[in-house]
Amino acid sequence: MATAFILLLVSAYLVGSIPTAYIVGRWRRGIDVRQYGSGNVGASNLLRSSGKLLATVVIIFDLGKGMLALWAAQAAGLSIAQQVAVGLAAIIGHNWPVFLRFNGGRGLLTTLGIAFILPLANGPLVPWSLIIFLAIAGIFIFIVHNLPVGTAVGIAAMPLVSLTAGEPPALIWGFLAMFLVMVIRRLTAPKSSLTASVPVGELLINRLIFDRDIRDKEAWIYRKPAQRGKKGEE
Repeated sequence: MATAFILLLVSAYLVGSIPTAYIVGRWRRGIDVRQYGSGNVGASNLLRSSGKLLATVVIIFDLGKGMLALWAAQAAGLSIAQQVAVGLAAIIGHNWPVFLRFNGGRGLLTTLGIAFILPLANGPLVPWSLIIFLAIAGIFIFIVHNLPVGTAVGIAAMPLVSLTAGEPPALIWGFLAMFLVMVIRRLTAPKSSLTASVPVGELLINRLIFDRDIRDKEAWIYRKPAQRGKKGEE
């Protein structure tokens, strides 16, 4: 069982590391998605540069990373805690992929895939954490019009919802770990040319809440490639 656990951890990290948005952008458009829009290696940035169809492909694949990792762990008879660890390995792979010098996306879709499968594979339980996340994200997307804040609040709510729903402790700790991974990824994002002009405290708040170095969303998303420094930094 220990061998299966280790193999699944490594496999989940490697599958998570597959930079779908980067690959699809290169294959179908001949572009490096890191040099467009926000520079993020994710579906939302690919949507801006390449359209809905290609972004949909990336969304499905990135959701599937988490689902596949959890399905394999559950099928192997691993404990809930071990399943959580495998799922986290997939998220970490997406966020810090070995194939892109450990600078990837934000892991939101992979996290949602895991949040969907974990309760169903171990109950079956109603995936309340995912439901509440989608409700919060929906409010922030369609009413507040601020997806980064919505995702931060939604993921922060997931362990609280899991605790309130009386789910197993391993799920609660797992959702808390997913939130901490999101925080670490946001706070440790590569520096941009705009970073030096922002005070450290404000920079950390901007990254944690808005997932960018500055408050101005349009200025951040539509920076020119030359403003991002070396290729692939963002």
